[in-house]
Amino acid sequence: MARPVRTDLPADVPTDVPGSEHPDVPTTPDQPAAALDPASSRWRLTAADAARIATFAALTAVLGMPGSLALFGNAVPITLQTLGVMLAGALLGAWRGALAMLTFLALVAAGLPLLSGGRGGPAVFVGPSAGYLIGFVVGAAVVGLIVERFRTLTFWRVLAASVVGGMLVMYALGIPLQALVTGFPLQTVATGSLMYLPGDVLKAVIAASVTVGVVRAYPAASPLRRAERASGQRPAASPTA
Repeated sequence: MARPVRTDLPADVPTDVPGSEHPDVPTTPDQPAAALDPASSRWRLTAADAARIATFAALTAVLGMPGSLALFGNAVPITLQTLGVMLAGALLGAWRGALAMLTFLALVAAGLPLLSGGRGGPAVFVGPSAGYLIGFVVGAAVVGLIVERFRTLTFWRVLAASVVGGMLVMYALGIPLQALVTGFPLQTVATGSLMYLPGDVLKAVIAASVTVGVVRAYPAASPLRRAERASGQRPAASPTA
């Protein structure tokens, strides 16, 4: 059966080769499948991605080494590790950032004392900090999702993403579970959590500054660049303040 011939194409567009039915989407024999399916590239995990994920899992562990500070007897200590959550989401993107946090928590669950204060083991996932630990994964994903929505990265955009994912999401998950585990009223726990705000805002500022600085010095580190390469888009401009 003869193939139909397009008659609405310009004279210089061939109609007897594969792909001519859609001249805006060229088809070549050696074109990689990922280029034709951007979604598959977005979710593909390369060796470089695995290295970045491991690096940010290790960074989050290192940020717990300075120790923790429990103010006024609060059951959940103040820690630098939420800075790792913000950085992972901002520099790795949504799902890779979440994978980095899952990797970190898997090591904690295996018994490694990687949480602030040298805590580790399955018991921490049923303790007062359980909601915040869940927030590590969800928060990194939310930071990444927000960052990936922008065409370019700026300090204020990354700061907004860090506040939403690294603070609001963490509080939304952490405070109710802390109240449930400790037996204190939700309002009491929420009021006590206000002491975290200044430190968390400072960490969000640091995360935004570091992210923009890294992307300026090494543009390939931006999750936007990786997403654009996967989808075949033209790379966005360098970030500005």
